[in-house]
Amino acid sequence: MKAYVFPGQGAQFTGMGKDLYESSAEAKELFEKANEILGFRITDIMFEGSAEELKETKVTQPAVFLHSVILFKTLNATPDMVAGHSLGEFSALVANGALSFEDGLKLVSQRAMAMQKACEITPSTMAAVLNLDDKIVEDICAQIDGVVVAANYNCPGQLVISGEYKAVEAACEKMKEAGAKRALILPVGGAFHSPMMEPAREELAAAIEATTFSTPSCPVYQNVTASAISDASEIKKNLIAQLTGAVRWTQSVNQMIADGATSFTEVGPGKVLVGLVNKINKEVETISA
Repeated sequence: MKAYVFPGQGAQFTGMGKDLYESSAEAKELFEKANEILGFRITDIMFEGSAEELKETKVTQPAVFLHSVILFKTLNATPDMVAGHSLGEFSALVANGALSFEDGLKLVSQRAMAMQKACEITPSTMAAVLNLDDKIVEDICAQIDGVVVAANYNCPGQLVISGEYKAVEAACEKMKEAGAKRALILPVGGAFHSPMMEPAREELAAAIEATTFSTPSCPVYQNVTASAISDASEIKKNLIAQLTGAVRWTQSVNQMIADGATSFTEVGPGKVLVGLVNKINKEVETISA
């Protein structure tokens, strides 16, 4: 069975999507439609912009989404299952027909703005913890004063924690004492996938509730449940929970394999997810579209 997976924020690069725009009439039309929907020429920033311009949240999230979804549409692929890492879940939901291209883009843009606003309320951040058991990471987070939680279960031995700046710093020190190979603060705008995103979750919840979701053509393995979901109302609920909930990527990939996935095709900028899948399970085939 073929699984298609879609990357999240951080996979962007200058020039992303340019070859698609120039080589496919369908891609060009979708990119131009995106410029209209967003009200600015995101294609100019994607194709020619600096790394700094691309890093702006209002640009990054729609850019990664557009690159992934438009590339997917040119592949004429029929996935048996889909999943996306954080923001990538929206790309996955367009790929399996649960969301239209236009609605997906609007939600991603609203998500980016809502997350940006939430980041400005309290100083918050994320940190990568390497070579420490998930359970130890969770236990240390639970002992720290202030908000700090396990946010991204990327692959065995690679977990990202998220929360208030001081709490994350304190947790990093404890992780190193407990034997972590590294525990380092990441250059991100805020504490994604933590309770610090509650204001963004409330804002996005209203937008998601107002959007029509269809029955998908194949199941999506959602970040918060790490299980196959095909019910439109359940997909909505999990998508809302995702902003403050953890990205259970390791668990999702393992479940997809248990459910019959034999190949994983990453669709979008970069090869981050292919790398993570290989670390989770060396037996499955991985392809970068």
